[in-house]
Parts: sequence; C-alpha cells; structure tokens
Amino acid sequence: MKWIGCWILALACATAVLISAQEDDSTARAQVLALEKAWNQAYKARDTTALAAILDNSLVLVEDDGSLKTKSEFLASVKSASANQEQVAPESLTVRVFGTTAIAIGVIAVKETRAGKSVVHRERFIDTWINRNGSWICIATDATPMTHAGS
Repeated sequence: MKWIGCWILALACATAVLISAQEDDSTARAQVLALEKAWNQAYKARDTTALAAILDNSLVLVEDDGSLKTKSEFLASVKSASANQEQVAPESLTVRVFGTTAIAIGVIAVKETRAGKSVVHRERFIDTWINRNGSWICIATDATPMTHAGS
C-alpha cells in the first residue's frame, strides 16, 4: 500500500510540473506575440531604436533574394527606405515555444506608397526568438514574398 502513496505523490508532482510548463509556454507565447506586434509598428514608423531593442546584435536576416543582412544593415535599410509604409499588419501569426526558444510563423501584409503608387505585398515569415536572461530577443528572421493567393 505504501507504493500506492508514492505513485500518487509522483503523479501529483508530474502534473504540477506539466501545468507549470504549460503556463510558462503560454506566458512566453504572449510575450513573443507582443514583440512581433511591436516589431511591425516600429518597422512602420521607421523606429530603429525600438527595432534595435527587439533584434539581437548577431541577427541573421534572410532577404527575399536569399542574401543575408546583419542587424546594422537592416536598421540602415529601414532608416533609408524610400517607400512610406501605411500599414504593416499580420494576417496570421502563431508562436511555438520550445523551452527557451520560440518560433513565430505568420503572414504579413504591407501596404506602402512607392513613387506615388500604392502597393500591397504579402510575405510569409519565420522568426526565431531566444529567451536570454528573462527577455525574448529575435536572433533570426526570414520573409518570403507570397506570389500565390493561398495562406
């Protein structure tokens, strides 16, 4: 009978750990979602200070053509962009948490004015976040232009 009590105690402990992990994942998901939205707003406003706080110094950014940009190159391109972003909004966004790593996957629609013409383009993106000392920071990002109507 003593082993039944030990088994019940072990089951209770495992359940408590699982519930705690689910709550931690839920909190992490909410934090990364908020950072993704902050990124969109900072990008739209060309707020390189806000972007710099969200992106890791060793950021790897894959461009549409497959080339790579560093954090400083990306921030410089945001600052010097000739297009005026009118809207930067996620159409879909999910976050998956794996301990201290989170992956954000979604589709973003960007409406902007280029040379006096309104242009809308959509991109599927994947961002990799890590939790460093209690704060989430993006270490890698890739956005691929969507040329088909599917989501």
